[in-house]
Amino acid sequence: QVQLAESGGGLVQAGGSLRLSCVVSGSFFRINDMGWYRQAPGKQRESVADITNGGSTNYADSARGRFTISRDNAKNTVYLQMNSLKPEDTAVYYCHAQVLPSMWAVHNRWGQGTQVTVSS
Repeated sequence: QVQLAESGGGLVQAGGSLRLSCVVSGSFFRINDMGWYRQAPGKQRESVADITNGGSTNYADSARGRFTISRDNAKNTVYLQMNSLKPEDTAVYYCHAQVLPSMWAVHNRWGQGTQVTVSS
């Protein structure tokens, strides 16, 4: 069974940094796109950043220039380096991965979420 395990969330002051990690474990053929989403209280879940298997990245306007997404395919891990954090970045951050159990199927998998709280 495929599982996604996030780590690295916490409480930080505005202007500080955090690095989130997400490891995909289990049996699968390949991982395609990986990404990070977030959901603040009372708001819908939104995309923060994503990265293809080849390393191409895409960022939300709110994250561009402050956050950096990267991945280590050998470790089945995706990272999100968050700098210059703002109180409005406070949310539960979720890892997402397109996991292929075989070359003929794609499953969207989610982590359990990690809380990021930025104090002013």
